[in-house]
Amino acid sequence: MTSFDSSPALSLWRLLLALAVVFVLLATTGWTTLRDQRGPAGMRETALASWTHGRIGHRALPDPAAPARTIAAFFRSIGPAQGARLADAHPFVVGNLNGAPLTLRYRANRLSLARALGAERGRIDDPRLSATGRHEALRRVHRFTSLMRQGRQILAFDPTGPGRTAEVLGDLERAQRVSVIVPGVDTNLLTFQKTHRKYSAPAGMAQSLYAAERRAAPRTRTAVIAWADYTAPVGVGIDAAIGRLAAIGSLRLVDMVTALPGGSRVSLFCHSYGSVLCGVAAPRLPARVTDVAVAGSPGMRVESAAELATRARVWAMRDTDDWIGDVPNLHLGGVGHGADPAEPEFGARLLSAAGATGHAGYFEPGTDSLDNFAAIGVGSYRGLTCASADGACLSGISGAEGV
Repeated sequence: MTSFDSSPALSLWRLLLALAVVFVLLATTGWTTLRDQRGPAGMRETALASWTHGRIGHRALPDPAAPARTIAAFFRSIGPAQGARLADAHPFVVGNLNGAPLTLRYRANRLSLARALGAERGRIDDPRLSATGRHEALRRVHRFTSLMRQGRQILAFDPTGPGRTAEVLGDLERAQRVSVIVPGVDTNLLTFQKTHRKYSAPAGMAQSLYAAERRAAPRTRTAVIAWADYTAPVGVGIDAAIGRLAAIGSLRLVDMVTALPGGSRVSLFCHSYGSVLCGVAAPRLPARVTDVAVAGSPGMRVESAAELATRARVWAMRDTDDWIGDVPNLHLGGVGHGADPAEPEFGARLLSAAGATGHAGYFEPGTDSLDNFAAIGVGSYRGLTCASADGACLSGISGAEGV
């Protein structure tokens, strides 16, 4: 006799329950996410048009969509002085151009930030602006001012719409190990950093991980990138339930990682919807990506780690009170993100998240989750704490057996 737990009837009920949850989410948070993510693209269009018609001497400027190696070769050919001229004349393009020298990108993004800051300050005094609009402008002024503080290294900056950015901690040019944090829903310019619950925002996550990596391996040259350079879903709505934004963002992630300077090894730390993006990106990741670690994942749009088709080691964790564990794991008609990476059947290496609290606590200092991230980031696998006492997550890793 077939048990009820495995019966077709129960499977159907589970599917119907999962669909009901999704439709409730759509009804309550709604289809407005699509509208909210649109923003004026005039700045971007103007900058790209100016670049397209620009020249260095008699030479045309390269297509911004060209491969990073083509962009890098172009900047090598014109030299530092001409490169600085381009950064000053076309900061929006150069600041977001994979393959351009890092120093030029940092310089260009400071210029773009200064221009965006000036524009927002002008808006604050506009009598046509509503109270809500003025509050939003003030928040953007504060964010841009913070991003411009001395010593901050802004790898990408686009203030249009909800806005995108990426920040580097450490010397990316000389790093032996690079960690990239890929955050989830509600990530934009205004939420890139927070005062309250600091370590739930990308900037705070990066600061926490960078400090933990330096403690774990003081002699290893490390760098951490807080990568919020994609359009993330707003709230738990339709965009969070499908893979459209993850697919678009995955192209940007792969391009960025491929363009990183030097020969550093790279680890990806993907939180929440960021793990959906990392799952979509996985088959196209360059060989320098050695590890993909996901936390609080709703799924990676595959049914097993093997289906990710990546040579990178795949790690997963979820703390005991993370609400994401109650989200149905399904993939039907484009809705849902597939199997739970934190379940043994998925085939990821399961890590402890002891000490982490809730869905956004994985980068809090003093947690197993942060210590595990740091150990992966510096390649110190013997320092990992597996989810199970038998150390199963270390199986097959050279030098880590029996720890």
